[in-house]
Amino acid sequence: MAVGVAGFSVSASAATASPWCSSGKPIRFAEIGWDSGKFFTEIARYVIEKGYGCKTETVGGSNSITTGAVATNDLQVFVEYWNGRTAAVETAAKEGKIKVIGDLVKGGSVEGFYVPEYVIKGDPKRGIKPVAADLKSVAQLVNYSKVFTDPEDPSKGSVLNCPIGWQCESDNTQKLKAYKLDQSYTNTHPGTGAAMDATIASAYERGKPIVYYYWQPSTLLSRYPSIRLDEPAFNEACWKTINNSKDESPCPSASPVTNLKVLVSAPFASADPVVTDFLSKISLPMPAVSQALSSMGSAKIDPRTLAIEYLKANPQELATWVPADVAQKVEASISK
Repeated sequence: MAVGVAGFSVSASAATASPWCSSGKPIRFAEIGWDSGKFFTEIARYVIEKGYGCKTETVGGSNSITTGAVATNDLQVFVEYWNGRTAAVETAAKEGKIKVIGDLVKGGSVEGFYVPEYVIKGDPKRGIKPVAADLKSVAQLVNYSKVFTDPEDPSKGSVLNCPIGWQCESDNTQKLKAYKLDQSYTNTHPGTGAAMDATIASAYERGKPIVYYYWQPSTLLSRYPSIRLDEPAFNEACWKTINNSKDESPCPSASPVTNLKVLVSAPFASADPVVTDFLSKISLPMPAVSQALSSMGSAKIDPRTLAIEYLKANPQELATWVPADVAQKVEASISK
């Protein structure tokens, strides 16, 4: 489903003051649990604060809680929503409670099941030999459960899924059924996104085999050489047995390429077409996002600092998102 921004686009001659912020109310953002979402959130917050003179806040909570809070206008913005993936959000959008806007990454995002490159190709510099040189597809994992052993149940392998409460967790659980892996592999759930990353990073640092779900753009895949395992081409009928489904016999399908959107509450979109228009225009090329996220991983740059650095280095992109006077205020704040 794609919900456009018709009805609240702002002409070049329109006022650039934010009606919402002029009233003294802060714009409340959902606190996102993954690096790309944090990066995009800080870009949005910085421009809104410095360019429009607004106050912003971030509020933590699980995805289901924070997206629900956008539907009730307790939060105004959720940055980096994977379009079409969460039934409750799609319902809220159809009911007119949420606006789904923008395209944060040009060309969309990809996701799937990954293994470290050294699992298939080895790593001579680290003295690591390949342990699954012929592994190419998710379907083949049924033959490699002894390679990806579950330490708590050595009779099975382990697939690292998303944390419970994330949409990808339920989708991947259905995929494990579709690929007939649910009997030979433990469906392992980390407690949080940070715990998920830590588990993967630990395996890489120790040179251990691991198979895990992940997505691009991401800090982790920018930092660690990885190979995405093949899946059958996206099949719409099979995807319906996976996404938002409890089907007992799902059929295999790759996830679709997904547009990354911004959720805004309908009352906020109506009250503040100026800021909503800006949020609808944020869009970065995948290579730029990957490079930025690599800096978050290797140089440990925090999302706020990284957002400022990106805006400073790419004024031509900022100029396509906001009117000239807003861009000038943002640029002036960076140069101080």
